Amino acid sequence: MSRIGKKAVAIPKGVTLTLEGQTVSVKGPKGQLSWTVPEEIEIKVESDELTLTPRNETTRAKSMWGLSRTLVANMVHGVTTGFEETLELVGVGYRAAMKGTALSIQLGFSHDVDVEAPAGVTFAVPKQTEIKIAGADKQAVGEIAAKIRRIRPPEPYKGKGVRYAGEKVRRKEGKKK
Repeated sequence: MSRIGKKAVAIPKGVTLTLEGQTVSVKGPKGQLSWTVPEEIEIKVESDELTLTPRNETTRAKSMWGLSRTLVANMVHGVTTGFEETLELVGVGYRAAMKGTALSIQLGFSHDVDVEAPAGVTFAVPKQTEIKIAGADKQAVGEIAAKIRRIRPPEPYKGKGVRYAGEKVRRKEGKKK
């Protein structure tokens, strides 16, 4: 039995949830998201709660049960409050700036790196060394944050690079004489 799957997903006020077959669509103040639940999972909507149950006892149905519940809960959370990821730039001359809706980053290369915001994701640069990525879709926000970090990941000797806010970089000792 899935402990996560057993929990019901609460539908807050201001959020409309519609079911069309196995497709769940959630609309709220921050946007609209939809996802098709696998056939092994049965969906029921009762007043202000959504419950998911497996149709049979196969391994795949049990696996998809908790996953489906979590993805639907993330959609509800995303359209109500949204998701945010913060990246820090550490290094001499490393800085970020907005160029229209795109993000322009200087990371020690001979050229600036421009990153276009995908649909539903917004960038903000409160400080030159800080990038905030926000959006309703948790997967899209996390993926673009990982892509930006992959451009120049933190290195272990000086700790220079792009890192998540609060990320601890394991440092190595340099050469000995």
